[in-house]
Order: sequence, then structure tokens, then C-alpha cells
Amino acid sequence: MFIRFLSLMAAAALFASPAWAQDYKLGSLEISQPWTRATAPTAKAGGGYVTITNKGTTPDRLVAVRSAVSDKVGIHQMKMDGNVMRMRGLDKGLEIPPGATVELKPGGYHIMFMELKTPLAKDTKVPVTLVFEKAGSIDIELLVQAMGAQPPGQHKQ
Repeated sequence: MFIRFLSLMAAAALFASPAWAQDYKLGSLEISQPWTRATAPTAKAGGGYVTITNKGTTPDRLVAVRSAVSDKVGIHQMKMDGNVMRMRGLDKGLEIPPGATVELKPGGYHIMFMELKTPLAKDTKVPVTLVFEKAGSIDIELLVQAMGAQPPGQHKQ
């Protein structure tokens, strides 16, 4: 019985981890799991990740991202083109349909920090402003995970 209690406590601690605990709300939009990976000291670029859920009845659009850590910040998509993975900027932003959840994650949609002013260091936070077409803007913080970190809920095999 005691071992089962310890197992339950360990699982609860894992899911209650402050690393993924900060969520944000802007109108009908819910923003959760904001994170990024640490970068090498000489890196000039990095990615940012977040999950956006539109609880409303009308679409919205993530149209811009700003951050003091980088001279240029954009919304990008990684997508297979035949046998080649390509990245492209989303000049018109990223639509968040009503009732939908859109994940910005490695290998898909993501925030792209270009011309980093300083490396992203593990266990620090990156201030970011998300700008939506209808809901307006919100300041959030991305928690910097280790260089090889996996998205929340995923583990390396």
C-alpha cells in the first residue's frame, strides 16, 4: 500500500511540475505549455512552442510575436515537401479556428527567434508577446528546457 501511495505521489508531482504549469487566458483564447529549448552559446536562432485553444465561436489569428531576446521573431511552419523538410514563414499569421487547439511544436508550427541577442539558458524564462488579430496581445513567458527536451507529455524512445 505504501509503495502505491509513493507511486501516486510521484505521478502527481510530475504532472504538477511548475515547468508546464503556467497557463494564460486572453478572451476566448487559452494559451498553455509555453516552452523553448536552450541554445548553444553561438546559436543565432531558436524555436518557441505553445498550445493555443480557441474556446470561442469565431476564428482568430496569431499575427505577430515579439520578444526582447531576438531582433527578428516570426511564426513559421516546418512541412515535408517530398522527402525534404522545409521551413517557411507564415506572413499572414496562423489561424486559430473556433473550437480548435493549435499546437506550436518542434517539427510543425513554431515561433522562430532569429538573430538571438543572447543564448537561451536552461531554467530561465523568455518573455514573449503574442499578438492576435481579434483578441489583442498578451505577454507570456516561455520556460527554457534542456537542448534535447521533448514537448510536454512526450518522452524520447
